Amino acid sequence: MATGLLILAINRGTKFSSLLLNSYKSYAAEITLGIQTDTDDAEGETIFSKPINHSDDEIRKLLLSFLGESQQQPPIYSALKVKGKPMYKYAREGIMVEKEPRTISIKSIENIFIQSPIVSFDVDCSKGTYIRSIARDLGAKLSCGGHLSALSRLTQQDFSIKDAKKIDEITELDIIPLEAAFNHLESVKIPADQLKSFVNGSAVNIELSKEGLLRAYNSSDEFIALGRNSAEGFKHEYLV
Repeated sequence: MATGLLILAINRGTKFSSLLLNSYKSYAAEITLGIQTDTDDAEGETIFSKPINHSDDEIRKLLLSFLGESQQQPPIYSALKVKGKPMYKYAREGIMVEKEPRTISIKSIENIFIQSPIVSFDVDCSKGTYIRSIARDLGAKLSCGGHLSALSRLTQQDFSIKDAKKIDEITELDIIPLEAAFNHLESVKIPADQLKSFVNGSAVNIELSKEGLLRAYNSSDEFIALGRNSAEGFKHEYLV
């Protein structure tokens, strides 16, 4: 049911994939109101259905109430684990378990189009956000139920579906350098006399005016790591 942008990491790039998972993402979403499903999306079984007794303006206002930071309850059909077991496995066995609500952030909700019972919009959100849960919670606020009926990922960090290719069209020429995935980060050069210590995991003392995660290069301008400054000095966190 979900389509859109998928970032594929290969070879050494897989070590850095967790950083991409932590980034903001944007989606084009479609919610169908009036029908609640057990999975909160169109692939589930209908739990109940109710008439929609709200105007488009009321629906729009409640949808925009999700903007900002909030606590979100994950769907019961999710890959999140409880006691080491994915929640969807409990759900399939008819066992009801709940995960603690998680803090999420919705940066923007735009291009809202309402033609009842369909509500479509673009949403920019933090990691860990379930658009299915937004569908479920919007339906709950409207007291009519709702489920996610379509979803397409548009962007993730600096990657956009506009630049993507279908998987059967990809060639080796489409593989981008690992460092290109982190062009948004500032860079630093490791002096040659400290390079071995840095690569071996020791902190190096170099003067830095920048904070946060940085791209690290050797004296030959080769990308070698992502690192961060600390009280001990500059250390790598992800080594190429």
